[in-house]
This record gives sequence, structure tokens and C-alpha cells, in this order.
Amino acid sequence: MIAGSFGGRRLVAVPGDLTRPTADRVREALFSRLQSRYGLVGIRVLDLFAGTGALGIEAMSRGAHGLVSVERSRQAARVLLENLRSLGLDGRTELVVSDFEAAVADLAGEGRVFEGVFVDPPYGRGLALRTLEIVVGTGLLARGAWVSVETADEEALPNSVGVLVRVREDVYGDTKLTLYEVTDTIEH
Repeated sequence: MIAGSFGGRRLVAVPGDLTRPTADRVREALFSRLQSRYGLVGIRVLDLFAGTGALGIEAMSRGAHGLVSVERSRQAARVLLENLRSLGLDGRTELVVSDFEAAVADLAGEGRVFEGVFVDPPYGRGLALRTLEIVVGTGLLARGAWVSVETADEEALPNSVGVLVRVREDVYGDTKLTLYEVTDTIEH
């Protein structure tokens, strides 16, 4: 972890190339931006394509109140659960082992709402835009929510997707971080 109550703690990695962990410098830049622009204390976070759980756990380390991590791979989910347990977070977070579309539909059906969403899909498969469109269409986003999307640097994302407007885009080597926020037109 970069900072917060779990700063300096190392997470277990998923063996092989099943996941692509976010580089420490990219994660540090992302959380610096999120903390200064929105604050993280007390928010509810959804981590899609969670992998080891590093992004969601970092948010919890910096004061997020709730976390739902979604990971399709059972192997990665076992590692994520191990990371949550080692930090004492397994009772304060939820892990959904499912395809992101089914998980998002179930969460929306339960009336769940999040102030922050991480979207970090496998690169080059068109999943980033598809995920944004699905999340926007479900009502999962609170007023003022942000969505952070990690893609390969050559992947293009639109300036807006429904109620989401791009507010920042930064490239770090072969990684692009795109930050969206909900406009004031969202209805709940």
C-alpha cells in the first residue's frame, strides 16, 4: 500500500499473468488526485476487475467506509480474499466472484449506490467503454461520484458517457488513467 492506515503493507500477488497490478507510481498519482479533488473518507467504493484488490484496499486504507470488489477469476478472488483477511478487512468489505455485468446488475437491483468506482479491465478488449456504459445505465453512481478508468495508453475513451464527464486524463508509460465525474443531472 502507498499510504493511509495500511501504508507500507505488501499485498499477495496473483501468480502468473492472470492480472496486471497497477504500478505503485500510477496508484500514488491516482490516489493523490482522488484525495485532493474528492476526499475518500466515508465513501462507498466499487472496484471492478479487482485482481489483488490493491485499488479498493488503498481506498479503504485512506478512509473509505465501504468496499465491494468484483473479480471474475476464482484464483484472483482467493488471493484478494487473502489480502482482505490479512488486513482485517474481510468483515468490512464484500467480495463478489462474478462477471462484472452480472455483479453490476445485482448491485443495482439491490439499490446500491457508490461515490467512487474503479474500472481496471484487461487492456485492449474494449471492456473499459463497455463497463462505463453499463455502470452509467444502472443507477449505481451517487451524485458527485467519480469513476477512475485504467487502460493502455493507446485506448481512446470519449469525453462523456451518459452522466459522466471526463475531467482528467494522464499517461504513465503504457498506462492511461482517465477520471470521470458525475454531472449534476443525475436523478436518484
